[in-house]
Amino acid sequence: MTTSGIDAVYLETHNWGKAAKFFQTLGYEIDFATDHNSGLLRNGDGPYLFIAEVPESHPTGMKLVLKTPSDATLDVEVVSPFEDTHFGTREMTVRDPDGREWILQAGS
Repeated sequence: MTTSGIDAVYLETHNWGKAAKFFQTLGYEIDFATDHNSGLLRNGDGPYLFIAEVPESHPTGMKLVLKTPSDATLDVEVVSPFEDTHFGTREMTVRDPDGREWILQAGS
């Protein structure tokens, strides 16, 4: 299986409102917002941005989500196998040789 590019950027923040406003000033529009301080923003046909608020005690992070056409077997280190998400996709996490984790997403 191969990937077909970057599907999304997953971004954690300590303040959903401020983060969403920042990206709106850069041309992103809110596609949807949840009732638990997260949401999806889009800017044209490029990768979407999903922002999720985490507690102040939790360090913020960012991950790239790679688009994959299916959930075929991969010859890489699997951190977590494909699982259905509550937003209608299937996600898998893999680790590269330098220890970085990558999210593979099918069905978006």
